[in-house]
Amino acid sequence: MISMVMVAVGVYARLLKHAEAAMACLAVDPAILLVVVGVLTFLITFCGCVGSLRENICLLQTFSVCLTVVFLLQLAAGVLGFVFSDKARGKVSEIINGAIVHYRDDLDLQNLIDFGQKEFSCCGGVSYKDWSQNMYFNCTAANPSRERCSVPFSCCLRDTREVRTASWGGMQAMSYLEASAFIYTNGCIDKLVNWIHSNLFLLGGIAL
Repeated sequence: MISMVMVAVGVYARLLKHAEAAMACLAVDPAILLVVVGVLTFLITFCGCVGSLRENICLLQTFSVCLTVVFLLQLAAGVLGFVFSDKARGKVSEIINGAIVHYRDDLDLQNLIDFGQKEFSCCGGVSYKDWSQNMYFNCTAANPSRERCSVPFSCCLRDTREVRTASWGGMQAMSYLEASAFIYTNGCIDKLVNWIHSNLFLLGGIAL
């Protein structure tokens, strides 16, 4: 049931988007991720449920093999994450920077980034100046956008729910010390990596 809800929500969110905008950031599209996870979960649980009810050895064996494969993949991902921690961090950095570039192109992605920045009290990938990678927030003089040199509202230190669509102008042009009085200046990459390290056992238990 939960898996079908995940698929339905993912498909609905996907259909609401403009196709060209969604294709631009397919690798980090939360709707696609939700659909894929939902479909896989449904197929695996279907084999287990029907196999138990019908006492079908073939389906039960398929269910067992799928669970084993999922467990081994999780184990391998955890080990590789420790062994190749630098590369893993680089991949996280690549994903976050890609999300910054497409911030305005995908509403789901935008909401996800805003949630992450508020939750982890951070801004950008390495620092708040990473927002210059986005065409709207780019800090070059040639950028005609009214949001030039600004950052999203979710970087702000104060509660800005009443100005949800606002962004904070001129922050990227300020020094680290000056900007820190108004926005979060630390990047989200280190915050996310530290959170994962602090919650490894919890994440592992949820995954299992």
